[in-house]
Amino acid sequence: MTIERIAPILTVSDIDAAICEHTAVLGMRVVMNHGWIAFLADDDGRQIGFMTADESASLNPDVSVFVDDVDAAHARAVAAGVEIVHPLSSESWGVRRFFYRDRSGRVINVGTHL
Repeated sequence: MTIERIAPILTVSDIDAAICEHTAVLGMRVVMNHGWIAFLADDDGRQIGFMTADESASLNPDVSVFVDDVDAAHARAVAAGVEIVHPLSSESWGVRRFFYRDRSGRVINVGTHL
């Protein structure tokens, strides 16, 4: 399993305001905006995400980690005994993902693009 991207996700009350503020300060561009989640990126691929409320999960993740084999990552998470807080799911926006909670309470979204 190879990690392809890691990006923090900040919970915000207004996606458009967050985009406006952070593009002005950081000079990044919008690379994805679904209205409830958006990501900004710089020219080297570094990203930051903003989310109001997750579309299909009952809680928001703190960080997003995209891998080349999410099923293998899920199997590793189960074997490690971590708490799975959103099941392995294929989402309508072209992502397969699951969330786990680490011992400090942080929620990690692990996914791959379909």
